[in-house]
Amino acid sequence: MKPYEKLLLENRAWADEKKAHDPDFFNKLLHQQTPKFLWIGCSDSRVPAEIVVNATPGEIFVHRNIANQIITTDFNSLSVVQFAVEVLEVEHIVVCGHYGCGGIKAALEEQRAHLTLVNNWLMHIKDIYRLHQESVESATSEDARIDRMVELNIIEQIYKLAHTPIVQQAWKSRRAPSLHGWVYGLDDGLIQELVLLNHEYSNDPIYRYRDLGHTE
Repeated sequence: MKPYEKLLLENRAWADEKKAHDPDFFNKLLHQQTPKFLWIGCSDSRVPAEIVVNATPGEIFVHRNIANQIITTDFNSLSVVQFAVEVLEVEHIVVCGHYGCGGIKAALEEQRAHLTLVNNWLMHIKDIYRLHQESVESATSEDARIDRMVELNIIEQIYKLAHTPIVQQAWKSRRAPSLHGWVYGLDDGLIQELVLLNHEYSNDPIYRYRDLGHTE
């Protein structure tokens, strides 16, 4: 059996199992989705969003990219955020990275000339390293150094979300969503929360939008 054929076979088995337990399972998903969560995770195949939190289809709106980044010139990720916040009206946005992240490890190394697009993507992580170099280099081992950057990267993405007009407008109009920075452990399967921001957080004035009517 070819690898892709196994996936198709497993899909049939999964669909049959769901219908056996709940004949109306797919009908209930057919007409609308009302997730409370937007999950922004790493593309790493070992960290599937729904599985690690034992969620069912329809619970989580998911976007994944290398090293779970929010880049304000990336229309892909920002379109996902805007749709989740303004149309689906999610109550929570989770940025979940993971220890031992290959994207973070690559960003801490010299660039490979032939990986032009990857280099451009990882440049944003290199900038985070530059801002927190002392903290990262104080780590006691190479693995600890990478994991410290994993944590710093997650935290920075949460603040990037808070700086967007999408989130600031939603905080003003409906006091949601809350922003959660989580890190997943590949060695134990557990998630830890690193940072939490909500509508009570006050952005630095240079990140605010004057037409949203911020008050001190």
